[in-house]
Amino acid sequence: MRNEEKAMIVEAHAATAAKQALSLQQIDLGPLGPNEVDIRVTHCGICHTDVGMVDNEWGFSRYPLVPGHEIVGIVAAVGANVAGLAIGQRAGLGALCGSCMTCEYCERGAQHVCKDAVGTIFGHHGGFATHVRAADWRFVFALPDAIPSEHAGPLMCAGSTVFTPFVHYDVRPTDRVAIVGIGGLGHLALQYAAKWGCEVTAISTTPDKREEAHGFGAHHFVVSAEEGALRRVRGAFDFVLSTVAVDLPWSDYIAALRPQGALCIVGTSPTPVPVGLYELLSGERSVVGGKTGAIDDTRQMLAFTARHQIAPMIETFPMAQANAALDRTRRGTVRYRAVLVA
Repeated sequence: MRNEEKAMIVEAHAATAAKQALSLQQIDLGPLGPNEVDIRVTHCGICHTDVGMVDNEWGFSRYPLVPGHEIVGIVAAVGANVAGLAIGQRAGLGALCGSCMTCEYCERGAQHVCKDAVGTIFGHHGGFATHVRAADWRFVFALPDAIPSEHAGPLMCAGSTVFTPFVHYDVRPTDRVAIVGIGGLGHLALQYAAKWGCEVTAISTTPDKREEAHGFGAHHFVVSAEEGALRRVRGAFDFVLSTVAVDLPWSDYIAALRPQGALCIVGTSPTPVPVGLYELLSGERSVVGGKTGAIDDTRQMLAFTARHQIAPMIETFPMAQANAALDRTRRGTVRYRAVLVA
């Protein structure tokens, strides 16, 4: 029912200080606003950003902090202005749960770069809870029937993050694309690149994931740690997507671009990225950033995923084991996305 007066009290797994175990807390979400939507959480994926926020890796976490921004559940309540969502409907919510919707970027469909965008776990309570509240109903997505709920969670952040650069940077089906890293982001990126129609190369530091990479759609596999491996792919790619959160030999990856090619970085690097201007200027190459998509990007991602039967590789955990699942993600031992099941 539409009820903006009654407060919502939820039970959540919350961090009360940096690097501390989550504990069960009662969180008061307050009365429901006219543009807001409450979702009863059934599934929630875990992203490295959740770990970073719990651990205050970037220095701006606010506690108590409820992580979780790859959320799937059932619409439980809608505000008076909400359209197109019905109570009882299955829905997904990702890294953003609102924006101003009036600035030049929001008006042209780039809500994800709005300076007033509302992050689902940045000063806002996320999905490690019985319920989560979206600040704006337009960031809540009806899910295609073809996508199971346990798979839909990781799509809401990881899927949107690696799909969106294909749209924003005009990757063509005839392009030669390299995906750096075969992990939580990279294993999805390989599938999107292959179904996009590209000639796909997976790049990993070891040969251990060669068979899996081919199973995800890679046509070629490069072991970057092998002597001369990156020299052998100089000038080979129209688009390189880096999904890893480590320092890389960036000049080698820029050199791997064809003229007018782009290196897109969606994984955070611990130190600044050095860029040699000659490599950029001589071939009109570019180094660009990527992040989770805007409203229409996410809608396109869900449709494309359903049409091509793309699925994350997941490990599921009961919501009560949120700490264990978060620690597995922290240690990088999940293949490839952890999903909490309420």
